[in-house]
Amino acid sequence: MLIIGPNNSELVIETIVLDLNGTLAVYGNVSIETKSRILKLKSMGYRIVLISGDIRGNAAMVAKDLNIELFLGADSQEKAKQMQQFDKEKTAAIGNARIDIGTFDNAAISIATLQAEGIHSGIINHVDIIVPSINDALHLFIDVKSLEASLRI
Repeated sequence: MLIIGPNNSELVIETIVLDLNGTLAVYGNVSIETKSRILKLKSMGYRIVLISGDIRGNAAMVAKDLNIELFLGADSQEKAKQMQQFDKEKTAAIGNARIDIGTFDNAAISIATLQAEGIHSGIINHVDIIVPSINDALHLFIDVKSLEASLRI
């Protein structure tokens, strides 16, 4: 999807990388609204990928339920290593925790979600946008004019 970024630069986001715990799922649960947005994004041609530390042990089940790819990363460095397989200039990352810095630093656009499980203050300098929820983060790629407005200088 073509997005107009800072200084009228053109970004083409093809892959959206998600963290699981505290981001895609809150207290281990993925909402119906979130599932709907994932399906919509997939129908729009986005590749949706889950990179998780899998602290709750449910990453495989969630990925299978959503029919999305899963990669595991036990810490920020492992998540950064997993990100190397994607084109940085065409990838967005969404997360909430310190472990996600590895994904944020290897993405063209990085978004933090501030949900019930919290947000680590150390990620603030690694993200472009902060939103209240995963649904808000995902919707930015459905309604790209909102995303463009947040990225404008």
